[in-house]
Amino acid sequence: MSRQVTEGRFFVEAPQGGAMRHGGHLPLVIDAPHSGHVLPPDFDTIAPTAAILACGDAYVDELWSVATRHGATLVAALFPRAYIDPNRAEHDIDPELLASLWPHDARPQGYSERGVGLLHRFAAPNVPLYDRRLTVAEVERRIHDYYLPYRHALRDALDSAWQRHGVVWHLDCHSMRSRGGALDPDAGMARPDVLVSDGDGTTADPAFSRWVMAEFTRLGFRTAYNVPYRGGDLVRHFGRPAERRHSVQIELNQALYLNESNGEKHDGFSTLQSQLGQFAAALAAYAEQHSEEV
Repeated sequence: MSRQVTEGRFFVEAPQGGAMRHGGHLPLVIDAPHSGHVLPPDFDTIAPTAAILACGDAYVDELWSVATRHGATLVAALFPRAYIDPNRAEHDIDPELLASLWPHDARPQGYSERGVGLLHRFAAPNVPLYDRRLTVAEVERRIHDYYLPYRHALRDALDSAWQRHGVVWHLDCHSMRSRGGALDPDAGMARPDVLVSDGDGTTADPAFSRWVMAEFTRLGFRTAYNVPYRGGDLVRHFGRPAERRHSVQIELNQALYLNESNGEKHDGFSTLQSQLGQFAAALAAYAEQHSEEV
């Protein structure tokens, strides 16, 4: 395993295989922004650790690490989503969380209104993360030390692949509860096995999104497209299909691999990981067929 860890904040895992004519590197980048479980020393949260981790995407980085055997690069956060969320816009600042006026660009979105913006107010419904408001300096430090380095690492991986091949396919990988939670847009509703999102065709060529869905369907999964999620800030920021930069968000149903009541893996984990390996092999073949070195 060729994994480079940066100051305990994120890691980049280089490809272990893939087409030899590309030196083992294909224009495939996987990122897992919400799988971190290392609590930063300045978190100062009052929420139980279990609740903090439950609002993330447990083990998604481990599940998708199999893709590096097929020429993909993996970028993953080590800090928890509740500390600062790499999949939110930097300006999605929750004014209810700050002790004083934010001196930079602040455009709260619907996420902040629900308490799950760039910095979360809640670990779960009625489970506050803090017993105080955060200072501007604290938030600035989290952005500077965690949020931006992760985003820059992902940017660099995508740029490197694009410069080498003239195209890049990016999968932004997450997990979701089997039913929508109280803070979700689909509260109480049952969810599919796999959700593929591309901002209604704006972050990736819809033909690629359809291929992804068809491949997961072939593997036996129930799939959905852009409902209930249309894709977060990462795919919207990095996906520019007109430039052959294709970003899709992949949500895996946690019931496939996780005991949702205690957050522990069940027997389905190894099965799902094997299936993702099959998907990654097919994705590598797709990239071989549709890319060229420049």
